[in-house]
Formats: sequence, structure tokens, C-alpha cells
Amino acid sequence: MKGRGWLVLAIAALAAASLAATAGAGSSTVTRSQAVNCKGTVKLAIVTPLTGGGGFIGQEQLTWAKFGVKNLAKKYGLKVQLLQGDTPVEKGPGEGLVVAQKFIADARVLAVIGPATSGGVASASSALHAAGIAHISPSATRTSLTQGSKKEATSSFFRVVPGDYIQGPTDANYMVDKLKVKKVVLIDFQEPYSVGLADAAEGVLKKKGVTTVRQSTSVNTTDFSSLVTRVPSDADIVFFPSQQPADAQTFGQQLLEQGKKAKVFGGDGTNSPAQFKLTGSYVSNFAPDISGIASSKALVDGWKKDNPSAQLGSFGPPTYLAVEVALNAIKKACDAGKGTIKNRKDVVKNVKKISLKTSILGGPFRFSTKSNDPLNAKFYIFQIQSNGTYKLVG
Repeated sequence: MKGRGWLVLAIAALAAASLAATAGAGSSTVTRSQAVNCKGTVKLAIVTPLTGGGGFIGQEQLTWAKFGVKNLAKKYGLKVQLLQGDTPVEKGPGEGLVVAQKFIADARVLAVIGPATSGGVASASSALHAAGIAHISPSATRTSLTQGSKKEATSSFFRVVPGDYIQGPTDANYMVDKLKVKKVVLIDFQEPYSVGLADAAEGVLKKKGVTTVRQSTSVNTTDFSSLVTRVPSDADIVFFPSQQPADAQTFGQQLLEQGKKAKVFGGDGTNSPAQFKLTGSYVSNFAPDISGIASSKALVDGWKKDNPSAQLGSFGPPTYLAVEVALNAIKKACDAGKGTIKNRKDVVKNVKKISLKTSILGGPFRFSTKSNDPLNAKFYIFQIQSNGTYKLVG
């Protein structure tokens, strides 16, 4: 019995190993063997936090993704179905892979908008690449996703917004040049987005002679009083690159309660006038207020008509741009294949070629020749006014 049992276990182990070894290849096999007729319905998926603390980001992105499909599918002669994948930030970066696997199995999913978070991209990119799926993020900013000797994303990943390699230095330089800071506290939340952004800002601050204090806490922290206690009384700024703007509001209020003079400076993840509205605080973001861009007025009006109760924010318009890039690339692949896409990798090959004379964010858009980042993109800095509005200051 003992010998026979060992044999059964060995056979089971070999079978499991075989399945594991072919799991990734299965996605690629689907990609190669199941051609997609461009006259039928093609699928686009969005991977973003639709619920949880970062749900405001995903919900805003979803409205613009829907509007993008509605507004652009006919332009490119396509019938498009938009699928949704929820990746709450509280579940950690691995949720990006869990959701991505569902879309990989569907041969008619030709591109993914997202993942929205840097951790989600790092988690899912290898699997999406193996399946030949282009994934275009409207908000993942970690530098190492696209740059450096150890890239965390694959060549199938693109983003339509700049990374922390621009955001971190932009924020730090503003603190030094405009706010004349002498001491800055930087907080990270033990996940890719905040760690990468805090690192990028801290490096510049140190080079410019600013004293820095680094603190770290869990992404699930809701009471920051112990962190606030450790903020030096002479600190000028607390850099708070959270993906949950309500936490930035709480942290800022607790700073005031403890009599600390430091102001909160949030990254793009805290950009939410409805949740982070502490007067005098600062926020940086990868997109301008497009309500002032004349060429985008018709798009804003169309989106508002579809979403009358929604507020125009900074996370939605880049999502529209990501959808435009994806559908444009799908159209090019369809044309090259004379109405058929035989391999999803044909879409990936065309993403890099996309060049728009005018994008929703204002001005032309195309990707850098050096990386899968947008060319000549920049970050914008806002200060929160007494009425809760965000005023562009840099």
C-alpha cells in the first residue's frame, strides 16, 4: 500500500507540474489559433479599482472608458464590447494578475486599459505579454515599469501618462524652488506606487540639501496619529503619495490637531477634490484641467451629457486617450490583416506606431522612441483653495 500510494502521488505531482508548465503557453496558443474577425464584436477590458479606497479612480476611469468606446468605435469601424475588472487596492497588487487571467482566456479581448495601479501592472504584465495582449495604463506611474535595468513590466505594456521619474523630481523641485523647504517627511505605504514615488522625490531632495525623514506604514492604515506624532515640529512638508485621498484628508487633519505646521503634499493618487480638500495642501497630477482646453470642449460636453452627476477629474481623460490608442491600434491590425486579426500580438506591434495630432489632454501625442512612455509629458501641481477647488500653481 505504501509503494502504490507513493506512485499515485508521483503521477499526480507530474500531472500538476505539466499543467503549471503549460498554463502560460495555453494563453499564447489561444492567441495564435483563434483568429478574430474584425467585422464581429471585439472586446476591450478595463482593469482598475472599482471598489474600495481607490474606487473613485476606477469609477471615473470607467465613465471615460465607456464614453471612449461609444465615441470612437464607429470612427474606427469597430464593434466594441467593454469588459470590467475590479482590483481594489486593499487586496494588494496580486489582484491585477487574478483579474487579467479572466481576460486572457477570452480570445476576443484584444487589449486591456490598465491595470490602473503600478502594482497591478507589475503583477499582470508577464501573463498579458505571454498572451500577446497590449495593456495601456492611464494612471500607473512607477518608473521601473518601463525604465531601468530591471523593468517590472514587459514590452507589451504602455502608458499614456508620465511616470514617477517626472512626478517625483517635479514635486521635489517645486518644494525646493517655490516653497523653500528645509525639512520634508516622506511616507510610503509599503506598495509599489508610494515606495517608487517617495524614492524618486527623496533622491532629488537629498541632492538639493534638504533634510528628509522617511516613514512607512501599511496601505490599510486608517489612524495616522502615531505617524503624525513622529513628524518633526520644524518639518515644512509631509509628502503623502497615497492612492486613497480620504487618508490624505485624515492625515492632514491629524497634523492640525497635533499643532504641526507641515502641509500635506499628495501625489496623483490623492487627486480628488471630493475627498482631499484640506486648505493649503498640495497635489500633483499627470493631467491638466482639460476644461480649459478648447480642442477638448466637445469631448467634455459629450462626457457630461452621459454623466450629468459626475465631476470632471484628472483620472478620466487619460483613460479616454488610452482607449483611443487601443482602438487605433486594433484598427491598424485589422487593416493589415485584411479584416482579420490572427494574433493579438499584431495589436501590440501597432500601439507604438500611434501618433495623434491632438489628444484630449491637449497637443499632439505619441510614444517615446526610448521607452513605452508618452513623449514630452509633464506633471502639474495644484494647491487646494479655501473653497475646496484645486488651483494650478506649477
